[in-house]
Amino acid sequence: MSLHLDPRQRAMLQEMGVRLWWPGTAAPVAEEPLPVRAAPPATPLPAAPPASRPAPSAGRPAPAAPPGLHTSTSVRQLHPPRALYPDADPQHTPAALGAGWLLVAEGAADGDPFTGESGRLLGNMLRALQLHRHPRVFLCTLSAPHGPAADAPPAAGTLAEALASVQPSVLLLMGRAAAHLALGRSDPLGPLRAQPHTVAGVPAVVTYDAAYLLRAPGAKPAAWADLCLARALACPRSAAS
Repeated sequence: MSLHLDPRQRAMLQEMGVRLWWPGTAAPVAEEPLPVRAAPPATPLPAAPPASRPAPSAGRPAPAAPPGLHTSTSVRQLHPPRALYPDADPQHTPAALGAGWLLVAEGAADGDPFTGESGRLLGNMLRALQLHRHPRVFLCTLSAPHGPAADAPPAAGTLAEALASVQPSVLLLMGRAAAHLALGRSDPLGPLRAQPHTVAGVPAVVTYDAAYLLRAPGAKPAAWADLCLARALACPRSAAS
């Protein structure tokens, strides 16, 4: 798929630090290594007397984890979708963008998602795709729950409800936590990106989040290739033409 970019969009890509190129030529970008923490020495616990141990409950299974939410990641709360460009004129929305987009990314639940350095970079990424001209671009924010984890609704259930209500043409998963939640996998981010996925029948693309791109600007060309793939999946007929 080729994108016809005007001078303004080319300036936005330069702001992202992305040179115009064909997505298939990008060299793979190594995922940011996770810090390895040494495990503290184990302290032996005194054995409890037999009388203090409760008897197992017969026929009562352990509670199951919410489907699609990987249990090896820390608990996250997914907030309902909100429109990023509600004032965009649908009559001027490029047909190549499809019927709608749903983004999942970590961030604050309230406030402007385009504030701060990472927010400005996110805005430039979306504007480079002309998504600022689409009124049906929604964001689900993934964050730590404000109260006890047990009080937060299951993130996987919230995502299923968002997909059902928005009915997007494509799902864009930005960052490892978003990818693990939607795909139910614990793979590193690198192997999950640069290929299409499907979540509840919706085409999905995994890419780096804006905060990571600020720390690793060399990954910006790969992120741009992911965005081009998402746009192609949003409107396959337009990509083929």
